Amino acid sequence: MIISDKMKAVLVHYNQALSLYKSRKFAEAKEEFKKGLAIHPGDGPSKLYIERCDDYIADPPPEDWDGVYNMKTK
Repeated sequence: MIISDKMKAVLVHYNQALSLYKSRKFAEAKEEFKKGLAIHPGDGPSKLYIERCDDYIADPPPEDWDGVYNMKTK
């Protein structure tokens, strides 16, 4: 499978953002996800993680957070 240069750029931002997210750097992660969305506005995973970053910025997870996101509504 061939990946376009555009998608490679999105993946660079996505992977950086995911690393920041897992390190609890939610504001920084959000900005990286947004950079990927600027390249590919239809990137669903980045949109989802931006929402999760917003949730964790407003209400940080506990210190023993294992990276799992617990949905608040069904």
